[in-house]
Amino acid sequence: MRGLELARAYYEAWGEPMLRERFPDLMGQIAVGLFGSGSECFGYDDDISRDHDFEPGFMLLLPGEDAVDRRAAFLLERAYAKLPRAFMGLERGLMQPVGGPRHGVLRAAEWFNEKVGSPDGALTLTQWLRVPEYALAEAVNGELFFDGYGAVTAIRRRLSAWPEDVRKKKLAGHLLLMAQSGQYNYARCLRHGESGAAQLAAGDFVRHAMSAVFLLNGVYQPYYKWAFKALRALPRLSLLAELMEYLLTTDNDGNLARAKQEVMEGMAADVIGELRRQELTAADGGDLEKHAYSVNDAVDDAGLRNMHVLAAV
Repeated sequence: MRGLELARAYYEAWGEPMLRERFPDLMGQIAVGLFGSGSECFGYDDDISRDHDFEPGFMLLLPGEDAVDRRAAFLLERAYAKLPRAFMGLERGLMQPVGGPRHGVLRAAEWFNEKVGSPDGALTLTQWLRVPEYALAEAVNGELFFDGYGAVTAIRRRLSAWPEDVRKKKLAGHLLLMAQSGQYNYARCLRHGESGAAQLAAGDFVRHAMSAVFLLNGVYQPYYKWAFKALRALPRLSLLAELMEYLLTTDNDGNLARAKQEVMEGMAADVIGELRRQELTAADGGDLEKHAYSVNDAVDDAGLRNMHVLAAV
């Protein structure tokens, strides 16, 4: 059983009855679910994931103290702590997981403010540029099992996708860095006899190509250790994952170096094809730098458009 399934089963077996029996007056002010940090919140957990922070549990998200005071929150915390420690062969730990509480009673505004810098999910365009993508992914992953007051659903909906101008600005920056690392610096490093530097260039090309693919899919890129897993599941350009792994795991000698350069050009062509399909570029040819500036020119907000092309990356 995956972590999300475990959390829902635990809530339905013990959490929901506890809430309805002991806190019926709070049901309209509680949201319950599991999302945030951890592979289980993305549905990526496996047998290896069970070696730490894997236990039955769920989040109880409350509004501010003006709606649910400290005493009510304290009583709810005590009731949650007294739920059965063992469930389906697993036990809840006594220690909080590394990185802070992931289960139990939390204030929704505090949780979202810590995650994305906004208590209600409202962000200015400049703020959107600054929030790490993995944090946005964690704010909207997982599941809500119940939302009695609707606020958490609204916040997650507000954070569910970049504003289009932000997506374009970020995309433009990653396209430019793809051009610099893969279409220019990789070959120059090899001509200088710097194989290590060439591999750094290949790695940089992969990193920015991956970001571009997530942006072209309109999906937040999760923390790096799950990035390839998420990439393979995307509807557009997911086949590039295999080529990215090839670039990262091969050396830079002789025929391999030439092959890797051809792979990078092929990947660039695929990305340009998707830019054209989405009508994001008016540039011609295979030079990603030209397409980067074309995408930047299409940003509607003048303030955002006139920022440095790399301002969002």
